[in-house]
Amino acid sequence: MSTHNQNKAARSYQKQFKQLLSAVFKKQAYFADFFGGGIEALDGVQHNDTAFYVKTSDIPVVVGNAYIKDANVGFGSGTGKSTRFGERKEIIYQDTPVPYTWEWVFHEGIDRHTVNNDFNAAVADRLDLQAQAKVQKFNAQHGKFISNAAGKSINLAAYTPEAVLTLFNELSKYYVNIQAIGTKAAKVNADLYNAIVDHPLMTTSKHSTANIDENGVVKFKGFLIEEMPDELMQTGEVAYAYITGVGKAFTGINTARTIESEDFDGVALQGAGKAGEFILDDNKKAVSKVLFTGA
Repeated sequence: MSTHNQNKAARSYQKQFKQLLSAVFKKQAYFADFFGGGIEALDGVQHNDTAFYVKTSDIPVVVGNAYIKDANVGFGSGTGKSTRFGERKEIIYQDTPVPYTWEWVFHEGIDRHTVNNDFNAAVADRLDLQAQAKVQKFNAQHGKFISNAAGKSINLAAYTPEAVLTLFNELSKYYVNIQAIGTKAAKVNADLYNAIVDHPLMTTSKHSTANIDENGVVKFKGFLIEEMPDELMQTGEVAYAYITGVGKAFTGINTARTIESEDFDGVALQGAGKAGEFILDDNKKAVSKVLFTGA
């Protein structure tokens, strides 16, 4: 039967690959802070479309105007049929399915006659490199996800000090007005990053948190700044700003294994899985993107 292994030796590496993915993600994922600093990696998942369920409630919080002190509310003629706390709203959470939206795979071969290294060491090394390769794919997918999730778009016409200051003043005002609570981060492309580093406000005399000699910026106008490769930005976009921890990234590992090959004296190193991202609709207003409109 097709489900049989033809008696070929196979070894599972799902748990090891899960640990590698999680560790590499924390160090090499450019948008890790958007997803709370890590990725939820599940090993041994079955072939299904749903990654997990999130409990959400679409009932808004009711805030009363004042505590009611009427003599017949909660007392007197209102005893047993009224309350001084105002109208009571029942809170019901709903299970929202979160689907996998894309897949990944790898397929390599390690021949005992040609590998020129300890066989087990070669397997471990390739799993580590595959984890790094998958995190690079996560980076690309996460950039697209953040762009699509952005609830606010702002234009930048030039990389001049005046234009950059206007941009971050607008971003700062926006996040104050939506009463966003949390750490503000901005991932920017190389041109905008250098414009911020060289900005007149970024001087030690103004108690800036920039280190010009190291070309590094910690904070600008209340935003933690990090430089991104241009390829992680969508076409025409130069920055993503958001409150950290507003989304969730996840991957399900269907398989990560070695299996003895019939075609050569060695093993095939194989892996396959699914992945996706999630953000509550209410949190999308905490995500912004900057479009460059200049020449």
